[in-house]
Amino acid sequence: MSEAVKDEKFLTYKGKPLVRSGNTIYYGNMKDKFVVLMQILDSKKDDVLGIEMSKKVTIQLLSTDLDLRIKDRIIKKSEKEGLYKALDLASVWLDRALKDAAKS
Repeated sequence: MSEAVKDEKFLTYKGKPLVRSGNTIYYGNMKDKFVVLMQILDSKKDDVLGIEMSKKVTIQLLSTDLDLRIKDRIIKKSEKEGLYKALDLASVWLDRALKDAAKS
């Protein structure tokens, strides 16, 4: 059983882990200084495909510094229509934040 857990691979987007639990999606590595939290606020069933499609998604760039209060961990926040647009913005934010942190 423990071997199966060790071999488990995460879904990735542009080389970074993407983990979903219900309507919450984390993008990035928790060992890095920043991650992105996305919450699906609204979805609808697609008539053609017959699956749930996200409509409204909030995106938050978060610091992983546990010494900060939860409110202080939020670096940026936005809302987008659809998961693709949200992931696209999340990727840009995370890449820039990690590059800036590496320079410091």
